[in-house]
Amino acid sequence: METVSVILRKPPYGCVDASEAIRHAMGAATMDIPVNLILIGGGVSALKKGQDISGTKYASIESGLSDCMDMGVAVYADKDSLEARNLKLQDLVEGSRIADSREVAQILKNSYVTMVF
Repeated sequence: METVSVILRKPPYGCVDASEAIRHAMGAATMDIPVNLILIGGGVSALKKGQDISGTKYASIESGLSDCMDMGVAVYADKDSLEARNLKLQDLVEGSRIADSREVAQILKNSYVTMVF
């Protein structure tokens, strides 16, 4: 079956992009479509574990990402974006992977469809 890649470029809160990227990734996964969720730029902030959303109107992005991984979605964080935000693997939601730009390019090259949020 053809692979779908979803790219999240925006930070997790303040707009619907992160929620929509996760929703689309989960939707494809429920149809047994292989999915890669790639977080770049501000999107890598969504992978920071222990997010405190108390006092906000937002649902937890962290739990949505964990649900994605539980459904078989491969979740990648761009290495350069993590470094720019001083984030390391131990700071991220368990199960996420770090990919350099070459790996991200290869994932996208092998994807049938790419959605960008």
